[in-house]
Amino acid sequence: MPRFESDPLYRHGDKEALGVLLVNLGTPDDPSPAAVRRYLAEFLWDPRVVELPRPLWWLVLHGVILRTRPGQSAKAYQKIWSETGSPLLRISEDIVDAVRLRLGSRLAGPVHVRLGMSYGKPSIPSALDALHAEGARRIVVLPLYPQYSGTTTGSVFDAVTRTLSRRRWVPEFRFVNHYHDAPGYVAALAASVREYWERHGRGDKLLFSFHGVPKQTLLDGDPYHCQCRKTARLLADALELERNDWLVSFQSRVGRAEWLRPYTDETIAGFGGDGLGRLDVVCPGFSADCLETLEEIAIQNAELFTASGGGELRYVPALNVRDDHVDFLARLIVRHSSGWPESSDDYSSGDSAQQRDKSRERALAMGAER
Repeated sequence: MPRFESDPLYRHGDKEALGVLLVNLGTPDDPSPAAVRRYLAEFLWDPRVVELPRPLWWLVLHGVILRTRPGQSAKAYQKIWSETGSPLLRISEDIVDAVRLRLGSRLAGPVHVRLGMSYGKPSIPSALDALHAEGARRIVVLPLYPQYSGTTTGSVFDAVTRTLSRRRWVPEFRFVNHYHDAPGYVAALAASVREYWERHGRGDKLLFSFHGVPKQTLLDGDPYHCQCRKTARLLADALELERNDWLVSFQSRVGRAEWLRPYTDETIAGFGGDGLGRLDVVCPGFSADCLETLEEIAIQNAELFTASGGGELRYVPALNVRDDHVDFLARLIVRHSSGWPESSDDYSSGDSAQQRDKSRERALAMGAER
């Protein structure tokens, strides 16, 4: 028989609240090879990320990849690491803080917002434990991945349900699957590109670079490729671009298997070879700037573009903690919490406090210990 977690914190009449879990991919604790190795070991062992038989993959992962890749990746992390630590962690924390403030003014009842990382710290289980301790009996889970992929969004679902399945008292929860075509998200992306052009001038071509995944995931039914294409089309329409003004590509491929095409590095090298003067790159699949945008695009691929004969590659920053991005995320959460007490105009903290006191008195009179 399974042993479910006990709940010594629970008291009859405790105040209930809405919990919001924002999730991003994760980051090493520091840019050292040892820390990167720990992070990659957790990340690459996820069966959602690599769908190979476990015994075979364990041998490849520990016998080859974790002996060579951590040192290379650590050098890349060192290029973008700041005094405040990992850019992805810092920006994700800033998004959480900003969303918390927005929700405080938009929801009638108490709300607690936490950040969880699929890999590394703060972990998804630790964030869910914190929400539980704060009295969250209803939870909205929002992965900060606009386009759904089993390798990212699906992995978050696995981690959340695995953690909650150990609870004796499982909370209600709603899971945001994607928002790749949400008008507010597309509008924020378009505004960010327009503002960049207003400050720096418009480039000769705009490249939409999304994180790549193995092509086999598309053949197996993952909607990620289609959702990326739709995001790009909607964004191009919002920017009133002509068809030859923009292109979609996929970055960050590893290994020998075929990934979604066209590849970002090959596309950028081709533009350079054609003598393109200014190439603008935006990454609509990343909610926050990270290794893949700040180092891979803004440094590696910028150098590749110039070395191939091109002029200047300019990276348009991710939405990060922009007001329109935060407003959109807050509205998305409010919509997904619709019908719950904290979202109701009828919610009254005073009446609820009286009801909790009476409930506790009745429970104690009937023999409850807490």
